[in-house]
Amino acid sequence: MSERTSTGSRIIDVAWDDARAASLRDELDADLGARYDGFHGDEPAERRAARSRALAMHPDEVVATLIAVDEGDRPTGHVILRRLGEEWEIKRLVVIPSARGRGIARSLVTAALDRARAGGADRVILQTGIPQPESIALYESMGFVRIPVYEPYAETMPRSICFAFVF
Repeated sequence: MSERTSTGSRIIDVAWDDARAASLRDELDADLGARYDGFHGDEPAERRAARSRALAMHPDEVVATLIAVDEGDRPTGHVILRRLGEEWEIKRLVVIPSARGRGIARSLVTAALDRARAGGADRVILQTGIPQPESIALYESMGFVRIPVYEPYAETMPRSICFAFVF
């Protein structure tokens, strides 16, 4: 997969361990760390560890790792489509700060949805949180509907905001 989008970016399918994808995930981790600092309050180490396990990505579950690159082939965004049991789930969406507001996140999510649909998905789910208002607005604008918090997040992140896109 490699096609130029209306944003001027190109969405490409890369390996999970692609250095560009890994670097974008590191940026996402830093951003989420800042957004969620203190959000969970003073909680026991055991609960933090359980949340880390719930958020862990296992490469064998990954269906697609998609990145957006600009005209100079610089990576600007990232998303993963994975299988979570019988479900299809969007994970790890990020756009670098200097590229935000250009529709790259929308293009990445659309590409992930297209891949899931081609793979036979009836719906695609995702999990986000209150400190990510831009993500919530994006998903709602794309036709995702709120659903109850699902596992593996219900136990360790009950205040999550979860969505589904139904084909």
